[in-house]
Amino acid sequence: MSWSFETDSEFQEQLNWIDKFTREEIEPLDLVFRGPGDPWDPDSPAAAAMAPLKEIVKEKRLWACHIGPELGGQGYGQVNLGLMNEILGRSRFGPSVFGCQAPDSGNAEILAHFGTPHQKEKYLQPLLDGKIASCYSMTEPQAGADPAEFTCTATRDGDEWVINGEKWFASHARFSEFLLVMVVTNTDVPIHEGASIVLVEKGTPGMEILRNSAVGPYVEQGDGVHGYLRFTDCRVPADHLLGEEGQGFLVAQTRLGGGRVHHAMRSVGKLKKVMDMMCERVLSRTTKGELLANKQMTQEKIADSYTQILQYRLHVLYTAWLIDKHKEYNREVRKEIAAIKAATPKVLQEVVYRAMHLHGSLGMSDEIPLMYMWADIPELGVVDGPSEVHKVTVARTVLRDHEPAPGLFPTYHTPTQREAAMKKYGHYLTENG
Repeated sequence: MSWSFETDSEFQEQLNWIDKFTREEIEPLDLVFRGPGDPWDPDSPAAAAMAPLKEIVKEKRLWACHIGPELGGQGYGQVNLGLMNEILGRSRFGPSVFGCQAPDSGNAEILAHFGTPHQKEKYLQPLLDGKIASCYSMTEPQAGADPAEFTCTATRDGDEWVINGEKWFASHARFSEFLLVMVVTNTDVPIHEGASIVLVEKGTPGMEILRNSAVGPYVEQGDGVHGYLRFTDCRVPADHLLGEEGQGFLVAQTRLGGGRVHHAMRSVGKLKKVMDMMCERVLSRTTKGELLANKQMTQEKIADSYTQILQYRLHVLYTAWLIDKHKEYNREVRKEIAAIKAATPKVLQEVVYRAMHLHGSLGMSDEIPLMYMWADIPELGVVDGPSEVHKVTVARTVLRDHEPAPGLFPTYHTPTQREAAMKKYGHYLTENG
């Protein structure tokens, strides 16, 4: 197998087109449609503006590239998808225009693998076509990283499941035709054996949205896209279970691993955009008789940011390469996914802050995108599992490849090593001394 950091010329041409299309056609959407749900709401004015752009993407055979050809996608693989996503990450509308927006992308994969023929006909194809929105609901008001604390239950009653409990931060619930909800179906076994995922259709009696929360302070309270849900004797048909009873976490893995990688891929694009803004600013502003770019402390910020972004980008692409290689989320792959997921908010925090600082008061104003980017950073440290959980996963996996020292001193104890080395090579000292 050859080793290369180059993209084949044919796909590079496609990437060049995606970059131009994103800058000229998609990024302007960010300036016109500023509502919190505009990229995902099928009934928003933004949806009408995106419609012709989506058709162009489909004609270019770049639509839903995360999905295999058997489901109407291109199946380009994670590395190519990463190269695409780091361009699309420049705009919050990018993934929607290219049919790879969360949570719809992951929910489509679940339906493709576990949905009934009726569910696939009713929901999967419209979802793949970008005509409807969906929601994945797992977190609860008092439980997120620790699923053992989940209290939202589903009890079998004849040909129905009866759901009771609350869910929190259910993204896009207000726009969704259906929700995939993680529920406890057996309280007598450990949660990873007793949780299941059920499909709840929009308007099902007993399901209500108590309120919609937003990320950051820039949205009128109650007008966000993350739903606080309550289920009260909410009945769904028995065949709305995705997978088998008790397989909730197995089913969820179909979407969560890829989703975490895609967050990181798009973050690369955001970081590159921040770097562009930072460089343009320091080359444009003069202070104390010279350009900001000529100041050594400014140059340090540029150098540190460049290095961090490149290291992070290569780690993301390496993780994507591993997924393509193994074709599954095995232990090695999960370790790297956890590592980049934990790294994402840290890199963004440091690079975005430097950019804000170099812009001075303009950087903290609402007249350039940096403050909005800053407000979104904490979300990436929490969604799909907090950074601390992912760091524990990384540490435990790394430690599995190591063993404790067999004796009193470590294996790298110099006096002990020297004694062994002298037995092997010490005679040269006397023979040639």
